[in-house]
Amino acid sequence: MPKAKTHSGAKKRFNVTGGGKIKRSCAYIGHKLTTSKTRKQKNRLHEATYVTQKSELRTVKRLLNLA
Repeated sequence: MPKAKTHSGAKKRFNVTGGGKIKRSCAYIGHKLTTSKTRKQKNRLHEATYVTQKSELRTVKRLLNLA
């Protein structure tokens, strides 16, 4: 059986915390930052968050070879 490889795109986008949660960054912070988003919205988008939905969590764990 060959070694399982980690998905190289996933390992750049997700971090695993000490407690086993998976951290991710928010979307919609790449462009159009002048007039279409408020300052409050842009500040909140810069904060990291966690993968919470069960279906997404299962997918990300499979990509990172955690499950």
